[in-house]
Amino acid sequence: MHLGLIGFGNIARGIVDGLCGACAPEVERLTLLISEGQTAAIDAAFPEAARRQFADISIVERCDALLAAGPDLIVECAGQNAVRDSVPAVLRAGVDVIVVSIGALADPVLYEELRAAATDGGARLILPAGAVGGIDILKALQIGGDVTVRYRGTKPPAAWAGTPAAAQCDLAALSAPTTVFSGDARAAATQFPKNANVAATLALAGAGFTATSVELVADPSAPGNLHEFTIESELATVSVQIANRPSSGNAKTSQTTIYSVLRAIEHQAGIIVI
Repeated sequence: MHLGLIGFGNIARGIVDGLCGACAPEVERLTLLISEGQTAAIDAAFPEAARRQFADISIVERCDALLAAGPDLIVECAGQNAVRDSVPAVLRAGVDVIVVSIGALADPVLYEELRAAATDGGARLILPAGAVGGIDILKALQIGGDVTVRYRGTKPPAAWAGTPAAAQCDLAALSAPTTVFSGDARAAATQFPKNANVAATLALAGAGFTATSVELVADPSAPGNLHEFTIESELATVSVQIANRPSSGNAKTSQTTIYSVLRAIEHQAGIIVI
């Protein structure tokens, strides 16, 4: 497989490291789309293990150059602006895209633009589960009828730095769990673009953005990034609780997000998929 990556931050670096593992999806070629002027710095910092792993590695600074390289699959992992700026063109070109910054789809205009681009190009927009599990049963119950979904995301105070939570309270001085947001999934994904991708994922798989209830909490005693949600329907009642370790490079991101993307890549290349 020839894989394209949009961005080369914490998640993309984790994906590249993961692709060097013994059980990783088979990727022979890699093309990176990065910010203008960053090629030399990223090339110099690229892991030696990855250089040995891939038969060919290219770094480009324009979306048209990424598409010209001819990747079989592209992974977006550069934030919501990258979804707006690059993903529509990729879909219209007929290339499937795994979108990590799922919260971008809370924008209804962008959502419809992506749907139209995918339809025009005959491509798929693939949304990985990311840091959360249970998406399979949520989607199944949604197909079966109405569902009610309530989500609570708890992270250490440091994970909320640079978000609206920092204006609500002194994050460094917290001594007890503090709710920093309460509302629906659309508002959560819009106000906390790097912290509420799980809320967006649950909304897209379940009852929708405005019908999905979200609470975000800063907790100094949290051992990691905690995700809890309940599903109620006529078919089943489900409770899910997951405690994720934060990634080594970013407290906002759970380490499992990286492996969820690797699983999505594997699905595209695999013969037997589960």
